[in-house]
Amino acid sequence: MRILGLDEAGRGSVLGPLVVGGFVWEDEVQDALRAAGADDSKALSHARRVEVRARLADLGRGVVRSIAATAIDDGNVNRLEEEAFLDLVRVEKPDRVYLDAPVHPAGIPKLRARLIALSGVEDWVVECKADSTFPVVGAASIFAKVARDAAITEISADTVRAGHGSIGSGYPSDPVTRAYLSGRLSTRDPLPSFVRTRWGTIDALRQQALFGEPGPDPARDR
Repeated sequence: MRILGLDEAGRGSVLGPLVVGGFVWEDEVQDALRAAGADDSKALSHARRVEVRARLADLGRGVVRSIAATAIDDGNVNRLEEEAFLDLVRVEKPDRVYLDAPVHPAGIPKLRARLIALSGVEDWVVECKADSTFPVVGAASIFAKVARDAAITEISADTVRAGHGSIGSGYPSDPVTRAYLSGRLSTRDPLPSFVRTRWGTIDALRQQALFGEPGPDPARDR
């Protein structure tokens, strides 16, 4: 049986891409993936993720799709993410798909029905925290996270060379990320293409830069 695990990294970030990861495994039993270290990527250090990713690459196939910040600004992040999931399913043609649910538990039945209808694959396992429960999803999580980390590292190296400093992790809660954005907003210059300009964080920081007053910080696509 061919199974496909799906997960993402960077959905809540204000900087950089959203990366959708998949992992193809040719066996219903996933014990070997767990033994190799497959788990929720957030529970692992960067060094550990890189180490486990190398092991997993010898066992199955990791695949990723990167969704740029400009695409997220121009579209809808939920739709773009779903399209990336479905693209991987169409390409890999699995018998069963395991997905870390990107919705509230109450929305899972509707999401699952839609994915079945759109993909033609009848066997979907969609659960919250599936990256911890199913090793094949943990493997997908690791491939997505390592790919996004590499993209953020490259962007940050470019901003440091340009004299703007590090961008940090890219998440709204990161003080380094917020400091970077505040600095760029204070110049009144157009923001770089890797910034998700429709995120509420940008509005809040722009308000601070203009008026010195804090604003709401929903950190979401409005």
